[in-house]
Amino acid sequence: MPDVEFVNLFAVAAIALVAPLLAAQVPPALRVPAVVLEIVAGIVVGPSVLGWVQADLPVQIVALLGLAFLLFLAGLEIDVRRLRGRVLRLALLGYLVSLVVGLAEGAGLGALGWVHSPLLLAVTLSATSLGLVVPVLKDAGRAESPLGQTVIAACSVADFAAVVLLSLLFSTTGGSTGGRVVLLGMFVLLVAVTGIVVALAGRSRRLGTTLVRLQDTTAEIRVRAAVALLVAFVALAEAFGLESILGAFLAGAVVGLLDKDASSHPRFRVKLDAIGYGLLIPVFFVASGIRLDLAGLLADPAALARVPLFLLALLLARGVPALLYRKLFDRRSVAAAGLLQATSLPFLVTATQIGTVIGLMSPVTAAALVCAGLLSVLAFPAAALGLLGREPAVYSPGASTDLRPGPRGGAARRGRGGVRRGG
Repeated sequence: MPDVEFVNLFAVAAIALVAPLLAAQVPPALRVPAVVLEIVAGIVVGPSVLGWVQADLPVQIVALLGLAFLLFLAGLEIDVRRLRGRVLRLALLGYLVSLVVGLAEGAGLGALGWVHSPLLLAVTLSATSLGLVVPVLKDAGRAESPLGQTVIAACSVADFAAVVLLSLLFSTTGGSTGGRVVLLGMFVLLVAVTGIVVALAGRSRRLGTTLVRLQDTTAEIRVRAAVALLVAFVALAEAFGLESILGAFLAGAVVGLLDKDASSHPRFRVKLDAIGYGLLIPVFFVASGIRLDLAGLLADPAALARVPLFLLALLLARGVPALLYRKLFDRRSVAAAGLLQATSLPFLVTATQIGTVIGLMSPVTAAALVCAGLLSVLAFPAAALGLLGREPAVYSPGASTDLRPGPRGGAARRGRGGVRRGG
């Protein structure tokens, strides 16, 4: 066996075990996501505070797998079938608004010497944590409402576009942007062909019978197929000179698209969640906290002042696009949508790590952005739930929307769940 120590990995695994147990003890009104405790615990035991744990090779390897699985599960959350009509147009327009606001913020912070690349900051601030927003909407009973579907669509487009832009414009593999665009086109084409081949193979009655027979045995054939597809897309993305996160994200989107009917394999996604959230992803977040340069941030009061400003920048970049919904929903619902869309952490962690590697972001700026992301996860969903919990979101009487297709393709209007009854 190679001469590798697993003491640090054990410490990280122990933190991953304790974090959700502690989060469960917090009163519901002060709910703290386990991911926040994982990053904070990593900061405390890491070099910035106690210096007990280091991100050595075993931790880095498992953390890298955790990042891949995090993006894979984020892609799996995207429901392509619901991205259509007005909801898609609003999501696309909202993302463009986010980029414009982010570029303006990047230019202003660049003038202060805090940001080396306004475009990198704009892309970093443009994403929303879909995996954090969806549970909040489900807890509020709004995931299937028009407001919930609008927010989920906006988060889906933001996550996808941010990953693509980060891979194209700020890849750690180098090369020209134009060359990466061509490679991206070829890669997407290959992904599409792979998806079609897998879909056609899945229609085989004999193969389908075999999959059903093996899916809940020790073979776990569907899980193995999903993991194989994930690794294949990550390897292909790197071979094409693109970021591995793009391959992982697209692998999740393809699996989600192929897994439209889960009646014959209802436990498939639960098993994928178990691998990701039970093993790999917590290690990524704890390791991110270990690597966070909190000491450098606290050493300079001026640097520490970046945290609230970055939090405000995040709120503006992702909250302002929610104003596009003001003709569809009441003010309180629009404000809640803006807060949910401004909830971001996993992509902030990923983008800041890439930014520091390519030299376009200082460790102190990266730490401030991640801290702002932590605060957004703590504050924004709770505030949004407070707004949504008072009374259902209400459509403007004159607004016509196709957010939820009804029997004839029009909008489904319900008396409950946030939609005003209409004639």
